[in-house]
Amino acid sequence: DGFPADSAKADGLLRQLKRLGMDAARFDTAFTELERPGASGAERIRFMFSANPGEPLKDLAEVASGGELSRLLLAINLIVGAEQPVLVFDEVDAGTGGRAALAIGTVLRQLARDRQVLVVTHLPQVAAFAQTQFHVSKQERGGRTLSSVTRLDDTSRVEELARMLAGSVTDASLRAAAELLEAAAASATQPTS
Repeated sequence: DGFPADSAKADGLLRQLKRLGMDAARFDTAFTELERPGASGAERIRFMFSANPGEPLKDLAEVASGGELSRLLLAINLIVGAEQPVLVFDEVDAGTGGRAALAIGTVLRQLARDRQVLVVTHLPQVAAFAQTQFHVSKQERGGRTLSSVTRLDDTSRVEELARMLAGSVTDASLRAAAELLEAAAASATQPTS
């Protein structure tokens, strides 16, 4: 009786994890009967996980990195359908880049079709998929650190993505940022699996 309960959902979860750059991921559940039933039931349930080939399944809480946990949550939300109207992902792309980051951006955009999705990211490949992008900055004033949030218009968005890509705004980084936005927009119109 593992999670998800049916094999189609279990297969779908593994497909989504592969799509998110976790090609060798495995996931299962372990049930341990309690001596006495309690408020949470008669069994203790542990999620078992392995992200790497050749590694045994172990307790998710002990072996998964923050990025792996975030991607697993993202995949579960896609498979079982999150009912929350707002989802927040903080650096769901940690430890990824390139193709995996693009896949994460695509999946986040897919989730955002039915609910509000807020994402904190440092990867331009993920940020390019946002419908609305904000820039968060910190400044010290009067011995205090203050954060400010600015909604980016089309021009400032391209400049911010260029900065994220290259560390500075140059003609080359602006072209790359514009191409990244075009690719994200084109992929958002493709059917999802």
